[in-house]
Amino acid sequence: MEIYAESERLILRRLDDRDAERLWELDSDPEVMCYINGGRPTPMEEVRDRILPLFRSFYERGDAYGFWAAVEKATGDFVGWFHFRPPHEPVPGIELGYRLKRSAWGQGLATEGSRAIIRKAFDELGVERVIAKTLAANQASQRVMQKAGLRFVAEFVETRIDPPQPAVWYALDRSDDVRSCTT
Repeated sequence: MEIYAESERLILRRLDDRDAERLWELDSDPEVMCYINGGRPTPMEEVRDRILPLFRSFYERGDAYGFWAAVEKATGDFVGWFHFRPPHEPVPGIELGYRLKRSAWGQGLATEGSRAIIRKAFDELGVERVIAKTLAANQASQRVMQKAGLRFVAEFVETRIDPPQPAVWYALDRSDDVRSCTT
């Protein structure tokens, strides 16, 4: 198992073929997918044939960016994933993202995993700016970003979903990182 990052309770590791069913289960929960695509489940064929290969393609590039399975240290259970990748939009920074199973919500795991990635970004990868975005209606995700140390930057309209919806950007610059987001 190749570990990307760790926190007190999580291991972030590379995804492998065995994760297809775990990703499908995650993307089959309407509440998990509510702010992604309106709650529609993702078909297993799409997860297996398109999503998982896309996620894993980052590893072949060797650029330290990609998608990482989040596994609880205590149980070994898959609880979701985190990503750290160049953004789709022309915005300065590397984008942090996450998707966790509903059973993992409210436990601080999204914040903890985000902090581990921010720590790696600044301490090991030389990243100057970490960014994150979410739909404006997703208050829980915005709280995670704030607890991880990111600050509100701007509102925009997310046009990659149908229908387009209001969204928000958050960011943390290396120069602003006072380790409050990593303790």
